[in-house]
Amino acid sequence: MIKVAIVDDIKNIRESIKEKINLSPDIKVEKTYASPKKLIEDMEKGFEPDVILMDIEMPEMNGIIATEIITTKFPKTKVLMFTVFDDHSHLFNAVCVGAKGYLLKDEKPEKIHRAIFETMEGGSSLSPHIAIKALDLIKKNQSDQMKKQVKKNDILSEREMEMLKMVADGLTGNEIADKAGISYGTVRKHMENIYLKLGVHNKVDALNRARKEGWI
Repeated sequence: MIKVAIVDDIKNIRESIKEKINLSPDIKVEKTYASPKKLIEDMEKGFEPDVILMDIEMPEMNGIIATEIITTKFPKTKVLMFTVFDDHSHLFNAVCVGAKGYLLKDEKPEKIHRAIFETMEGGSSLSPHIAIKALDLIKKNQSDQMKKQVKKNDILSEREMEMLKMVADGLTGNEIADKAGISYGTVRKHMENIYLKLGVHNKVDALNRARKEGWI
């Protein structure tokens, strides 16, 4: 039997979700909570739900913060976000703090049951609408990284980037020359080319530009 806890500050929603979940003979809602603080207190006293359905926006404690606490202190318990929010930022934050799934509150009982089973089997579950947004978010992040890479390669050569990274590591001109197997004069020439290409006048400004662009 899979033990479930529900956290939502609206009583009617808690009861509605509980009814949906208890339609499955293999899942049981052990407890419901209006606040994640009380759930965390009970878990610290020994309550161990297998899965938690966690709302996000609640007055006493945000569900994202609560999820981070739970996944850190009680790693065996899986958290599924159960919310009305379908935007990128909530989804991204939920995944970052360890949520194993992200469902919308209007899901049918079968979908909720499947999400709980999938989570217990080590998988993750997203509402179809949320899955599309997750893919969009991944594509956007990949696109941003590709743009940075293209921009870097367009401006600085591979050798110049190597020089700049060694400067970022705190190496002196002579140390860079020894490590790269070139003369100190060649290192200076590379650095002059870097300054010229980046439109800066010293290594501090060059490093600041590189960090701003995400190159180092």
